[in-house]
Amino acid sequence: MVRELGIGGCERDLTKLARRLDRSRFQPHVGCFRDNGFRAEELRNAGVPIVRFPVTSFRSPSLVRAIAVFRNYIQEHKIRLVHTLDVPTNIFGIASARISGLRPAIASQLWFLNTIPRQLWTLHRLSMRFADAVVVNSDAVRSQLAAENKKLADRVFVSHNGVETDIFYPAPRTGNSAAETIVIGSVCALRPEKRLDLLIEAFAQVRKKFTATKLLIVGSGEMRAALERRSEELGIRGHCEFQPAQLNVVPWMHAIDVFVVSSESESFPNALLEAMACGCCVIGSNVGGIPELIESGESGLLFEPGSASELSDRLFTVLNDASLRKRLASQAAQRARDQFSIERAIARMEQIYNSLL
Repeated sequence: MVRELGIGGCERDLTKLARRLDRSRFQPHVGCFRDNGFRAEELRNAGVPIVRFPVTSFRSPSLVRAIAVFRNYIQEHKIRLVHTLDVPTNIFGIASARISGLRPAIASQLWFLNTIPRQLWTLHRLSMRFADAVVVNSDAVRSQLAAENKKLADRVFVSHNGVETDIFYPAPRTGNSAAETIVIGSVCALRPEKRLDLLIEAFAQVRKKFTATKLLIVGSGEMRAALERRSEELGIRGHCEFQPAQLNVVPWMHAIDVFVVSSESESFPNALLEAMACGCCVIGSNVGGIPELIESGESGLLFEPGSASELSDRLFTVLNDASLRKRLASQAAQRARDQFSIERAIARMEQIYNSLL
């Protein structure tokens, strides 16, 4: 279950999971509050049933109606396990499962606690308390949960995100000679915690020396206008390309030579993993689960979160040394392929489901 079926990491994780579970063992159904969005089409094309639970507010009569829909649906389809993947469905799904007598009920914590909206915090904590298990996608989040609630420790399962290496794989790069433009970029939702302002400031610094560079930002969100204004203020707007969120990000990943995650909060970012699998040279802020993906100096570089100057230093390092850039990119692709394939991720989730059943 997930709130909606559009753009977002949880939506992408759910779709990959539902499409790839072993059909000889599992028949997935997807529950949501809003059943539109391009993930809905992808799921329907894969033959995955979608049910809408019409929750408009946790304080409205729609909640009672939605619980009744949930109860009828699990009885009609003989559902044996529920797995919720975001805060709203953790709250609704775990409570509905308990009311309906459905066990096991699995919640997810795919983000850090400080990113949860304050008005949902108490209800979310209750959902964690009543879940039979909690799935997290990084050791960093597992440690935070264990520190916050020691009683949860034995019910937390780590399942790292997986990348579809048949879709995300290396392609010939640009920027392989002094005459070619090197593309620095990022693919993400344009939200404040992504700190793309740092990337723009760091790019402004490196472009003073490396004029054969451009910045590519692919994504939609509330910060776009502010980011465009900041690039204007720094005099680099003509060297920055902003593209809206894309259903197919592979061509954009292949267009990027140096991929940057400048976030101040991340658990285990899908976009970074996909960029690694596509053979980008990657640079990430040293937060959350990013160090679980990037082995600094081996499969990419890390910088201290919030430091535009340190990010610009890392950019200078890879722009100055083409052989280092290529080596980091090659080892990033191998690490993504060997350690974080979608096959490993799905096998881990199936193991969790089987153990709880």
